[in-house]
Amino acid sequence: MLNRTSDSSALALSGAEDTVTAPTPTLDDLPRRLADFNTLGEALDYAAQGKRGLNFFDARARLARVMTFADLKADATANAYRLIAAGIKPGDRVALIAETGADFVSLFFGAIYAGALPVPLPLPTSFGGREGYVDQIRSQLTSCDPEIVLAPSGLSAIVAEAAAGLRCRTAHDWLDFTARDAKPAPLPSARKSDIAYLQYSSGSTRFPHGVEITHEALLANLNGHAVGVNLRRDDRVISWLPYYHDMGLVGCLMAPIANQVSADYLATEDFARRPLSWLALITRNEGHSLSYSPTFGYDICARRVSSQTDVAERFDLSRWRVAGNGADMIRPDVMNSFVEAFAPAGFKAGAFLPSYGLAEATLAVTISPVGAGIVTDLVDERLLSGEREDGGAGTGRMREIVNCGVALPGMEIEIRDDAGRRLGDRLIGKVFVAGPSIMTGYFRDEISTRAALQGCWLDTGDMGYMLEGALYIVGRAKDMIIINGKNHWPQDIEWAIEQLPGFKAGDIAAFSITTEGGEEAPAVLVQCRTSDAAERAELRETIKTKVRTITGMNCIVELVPPRALPRTSSGKLSRSKARALYLSGQIQPFDIAA
Repeated sequence: MLNRTSDSSALALSGAEDTVTAPTPTLDDLPRRLADFNTLGEALDYAAQGKRGLNFFDARARLARVMTFADLKADATANAYRLIAAGIKPGDRVALIAETGADFVSLFFGAIYAGALPVPLPLPTSFGGREGYVDQIRSQLTSCDPEIVLAPSGLSAIVAEAAAGLRCRTAHDWLDFTARDAKPAPLPSARKSDIAYLQYSSGSTRFPHGVEITHEALLANLNGHAVGVNLRRDDRVISWLPYYHDMGLVGCLMAPIANQVSADYLATEDFARRPLSWLALITRNEGHSLSYSPTFGYDICARRVSSQTDVAERFDLSRWRVAGNGADMIRPDVMNSFVEAFAPAGFKAGAFLPSYGLAEATLAVTISPVGAGIVTDLVDERLLSGEREDGGAGTGRMREIVNCGVALPGMEIEIRDDAGRRLGDRLIGKVFVAGPSIMTGYFRDEISTRAALQGCWLDTGDMGYMLEGALYIVGRAKDMIIINGKNHWPQDIEWAIEQLPGFKAGDIAAFSITTEGGEEAPAVLVQCRTSDAAERAELRETIKTKVRTITGMNCIVELVPPRALPRTSSGKLSRSKARALYLSGQIQPFDIAA
């Protein structure tokens, strides 16, 4: 178990009432500008003229730390002086373990003011333990090649271990670093074409790719998002998303600063322990709430509530104006369950706002119209398998695909076939995007950059189709299972098993393997909670029958222990890693005969 103490939780547990007052206001007289700045530093300079800011809460949704944008500018400036005194020059990388709290934010913007490139790195997850975390951080440090690494007190020793022997100058406990005296020094002037920061995607582990995002690309995306959600004067952001993920960093930290919006934060690990604290923060907001989550966040909350009476008494979600959904495949059934669970608290289905994006496009590529809610298209499974809708054998079953909205201002989308030809409506192919928010490339990785960028177009690695100007995502190209020339999406197999009693999203990982006879076959790893051998054997046969009924395939089913399936740093299931761990023997299935 990895122990650490965040700055916000420490304050909350000892005299919090004496150290903090009220959160920063939702309303302010400062005229709002929608990210129309040349650099992120200029955006903070402007926001600091107002009264809004950032607020950090503990696991029980108690206010622990208030940081106005003026406070942030002062702290960030002081940290910039410290970085410059430590020898940091413009363009140097400053690696930061992205714990949710004021320390990380002030160090991140300190690096921005110093002209350096902040690099947010993940916190530990429950999978892999200390050794796995050290390996992950070491891999990302090797990739970004920082001059300095800064970590919270509870992780500084582990991060120093990960940095040992690397070129980076030193690894510090950031409390020790921020306690240093540093004389004021001239701060460099950034250009909008300069790289602002490096972003590692949630799956960046063994072969990490540091995405280069310029100030210009970032601010274009933040402006487009603000326009897309019709940002209002009384809007407020509430978030539990991690700062090391693009949705948390860009959408829920930098967007509030660049658009002068107060924000309330719950640490990701605190959300995992008490997910309903997220809804408690939304309830307290007297303005309108903007809050985002992947599908699994809504799923956890819907499963935690005990009764509709309890929901109506505890929460008021009537002012939740934008309930964003992105970062993974959007599940209409989960969204419907959330609506059913929280309608008594005033939640409206129209608040759901599906979107599509990726770190290589800064964040958002498409966004749905505000108020439209979840809109789906029913697609024949024969289309998803690569067959013509009017030919070939098929079941005729339909699958709901979620409308992810239309392109942000300035962004373009094309769906292409394997030959690079542009496809028309409702034809599934590779998703390519272009526009002002696209990355300049992967940091010091020309091969991967050339593979991803084709002129001004980015190959997203996703499969989807267009319909009347809106984008529909089907899945990741690399996850596709191809058996006898027919395409199968792992989500279809996983969703089929989730319909059985006792299973939920994240319990199942589907992928293809090569059998001893040299043939491709679908395999399914299923987290099993029963210890009875006879029950396991029966369960495995039930799963095989269910998959065969839904997909027509016979698959290999392996039951594995709870929490055996790996996740990315943002909490999403990693099918590719699950496959690798299974094939290497690191995930050991239960012996059914035992």
